[in-house]
Amino acid sequence: MAFTDREKQVYQEIREWENRMYSYEPNDFQLMYDKYIEQSFQLLPEKTREQFSSSLDNWLFHLHAFIQGSELQLDAKRRIVESGRIFKDDIQTIEDLDKLTINQLQYIASQHIARHRLYSFAQGGLSGTGGAILLGADIPGMAVINLRIIQLIAMTYGIEVNTPYEMMTALKVFNVSILPIRMQSQGWEELMNDIKHDSYFYEGSEELSNVAWVEQLLKQGLKGIAIMIFRKKLIQGIPFISMAIGAGVNYQLTRKVTDFAHKYYQMRYLLKRKESVNEY
Repeated sequence: MAFTDREKQVYQEIREWENRMYSYEPNDFQLMYDKYIEQSFQLLPEKTREQFSSSLDNWLFHLHAFIQGSELQLDAKRRIVESGRIFKDDIQTIEDLDKLTINQLQYIASQHIARHRLYSFAQGGLSGTGGAILLGADIPGMAVINLRIIQLIAMTYGIEVNTPYEMMTALKVFNVSILPIRMQSQGWEELMNDIKHDSYFYEGSEELSNVAWVEQLLKQGLKGIAIMIFRKKLIQGIPFISMAIGAGVNYQLTRKVTDFAHKYYQMRYLLKRKESVNEY
C-alpha cells in the first residue's frame, strides 16, 4: 500500500529523528561519566548485580501487568475506541483503529500524551514539597505514569498490549526511552529488528535493566537531594523552588518517554500500512 502525502511526511520526520540519534556523538565528559558508572557498578559483587537486575525486571513486569488490568486502564481503552468511532463509525475494537488516518491517530494520541505530561508535572510538584511519603512514592509514581501512557499510545495505534510479545515490547520501549540519547540508538535498532519477528510470544531477550539504569536512578537520587536542600526555602509559606525542581525533572522525563514511544508506534503503524516490514 502506497503512503499518502501525510504518511510520507511523518515517515520522513521519523527517519530524520532516527538519523540525528544515530549520528549523535557523546563528548569526552559523557564518555568518562559512562565509564565511571560502569566501573562503579562492576565493583559490586556479581550476585548483587544479578539480584538488582532481576528485582528491577520483576518489578517492571508486575507493574506493567497491574496497570494493564486496572479498571482505570480498561476505561481508558474504551475511551480510545469511542474516540476512534468519532472519525469512523465501524470502529469496534482496538485493532480497528488502524483503519484511521495518521492525522486522526495523532490527534487521539496527543490528547493522552498532553494529559499524562500534566500528571507528571503535578506529581513532580507534589514530591517537591519534600514530604517523606510523597518523595518516596516519586519513582513508583513516575513509572506508573510513563508505563501507562506507553500502553495508551500503543492502543491508539491499534495494538493490544495484553499479549506476551506486546507486553515485552512496551517494557522495552519504556526501557530505551529513559536512556540518555547517546545510548538509545542500539535499543531503537533492536526494537526495529523485533518488528520483523512479530508474533504472539516474545522470542528475544527478556532482560530489561542494565548499567544504564544506574544512571537514571542516580539522577532521581540527585533530584531528591536537591528537593531536600531547597524544601525549607519558602516563598509565602510554599517551597516553590523544590516544587519547581520536582515538576520540571518529572515533566522532562515524561516528555522524553512520550516522544520516543510515539515515534516507535507511529513507525509500527506506517510499516504495517506500507506492508513492507520485511524490507525495513
